[in-house]
Amino acid sequence: MRPWLGAIGGVLLAMTALLAVAAPLAAPYRPTQINLRARLQPPDWGAPGRPRHLLGTDNVGRDVLSRIIWGARISVSVGAAAAGLGAVIGTTLGLCAGFFGGRTDAVVSWLIEVQLAFPFTLFAIFLLAALGGGFVPVVCVLALATWVNFARVVRSQAMSLRAQDFILAAQAVGVGPVRLLRRHLLPAVLPSVIVVASFSAAQAVLTEAALSFLGVGVDPTIPSWGAMLNLGRDYLSDAWWMATFPGLAIALTVLGANLLGGWLGARLEPRGS
Repeated sequence: MRPWLGAIGGVLLAMTALLAVAAPLAAPYRPTQINLRARLQPPDWGAPGRPRHLLGTDNVGRDVLSRIIWGARISVSVGAAAAGLGAVIGTTLGLCAGFFGGRTDAVVSWLIEVQLAFPFTLFAIFLLAALGGGFVPVVCVLALATWVNFARVVRSQAMSLRAQDFILAAQAVGVGPVRLLRRHLLPAVLPSVIVVASFSAAQAVLTEAALSFLGVGVDPTIPSWGAMLNLGRDYLSDAWWMATFPGLAIALTVLGANLLGGWLGARLEPRGS
């Protein structure tokens, strides 16, 4: 990965995060403000002294740009929280499986295989239908989708690191397994965890948008990009902007995370001789 690609990814993510944090100041209108007189207006910069809707309005006159800006809060928070929770679960299980081996490794490997074999979207829809949706259930369900990414990478690295001299030396001087995992193995695998976290956050953003598109995501009263796509699909022929701009926001955010993750992988992963 060339550095400028990583820079582009970082800028895209920084812009999304900045919009999410500054949504009350950046959004020109309230995301739930309804104006039936302005419904289905195309993107228009407007004339001086006239209300402007840069990205148009939806079927009830809500400003699309304002809803996209507020929707960034959902995508950023859900992606970061799901990747963080998945990192904690997957890194812990991967370290234990790779270092201890035996039955521990067999159980974790079985869980990974079951997770990968099961159609996750169907599983997520079932869980969210039972739990009732909402921010916390969505984060927990998405963490179930991302922990496998961390566990596989960390397990593989832990299996190779446990035979290294610094691990054997620590064991020889009586370092306990918990401290060994926390003080010696965990710092060694952190670069890989950071790389996987960037890709997992992108996966979480896409999955959250898909779940919201299907109507089982976060609270439908909160603007989200997936819900905007779901609403806009009924107006593709008459109001293309309702689905196009939320879809573009999702694409740019995921692209930014993938570019940054690829650059971090090239920078942080050890190179072979």
